[in-house]
Amino acid sequence: MNDLALQAARLTALPPSCGPARLVAVDGHAGSGKSTFTGRLAAALGDAPVLHLDDLATHQELFAWTGRLREQVTGPLSRGEPARYAPYDWTARTFGPVRTLEPAPVVLIEGVGAGRRALRPLLARLLWMDLPAGESWARGRRRDGPGLRSFWDGWTAAETAHFASDPSRPWADVLVRQLPEGYELLEGPVRRPR
Repeated sequence: MNDLALQAARLTALPPSCGPARLVAVDGHAGSGKSTFTGRLAAALGDAPVLHLDDLATHQELFAWTGRLREQVTGPLSRGEPARYAPYDWTARTFGPVRTLEPAPVVLIEGVGAGRRALRPLLARLLWMDLPAGESWARGRRRDGPGLRSFWDGWTAAETAHFASDPSRPWADVLVRQLPEGYELLEGPVRRPR
């Protein structure tokens, strides 16, 4: 069994944390590979639903999305109901058509700040993409190109301030390190009974 299949089996075996769902966060610095890893983990979980926090954040509220998350996503999921949220369109700078995120045994939330203090009580597990900020940001800047240079300058300052006041890594159950092929999954700083 590969590491992702083993991790999927472990996540599925956890007790529910948000209504009938096991809410699993994948956090890390921008550019650390959260989206790619989460997509692969979702596939290992049999196409588990994924919420991308980029859909809740906005240009004006890079990290002030907790209320939207609670009202549109975790509130309904905690009642066993589908979540309905309007994803933010980063080009048009407005919220788009409503999407539905169905309740499932495991629901993944990925994005910078997914392991924040306000969300941790609802999490079955917190996974941290263990790539230093500088390397992550360099990857993100290469990916997005020079046209987004000023956005990245503002983003890195906002992310640094966010993690200074509300760090996620110290609370991670699992540290995820990308390898040339696949991932290495290590016990995180937090030790919880399995």
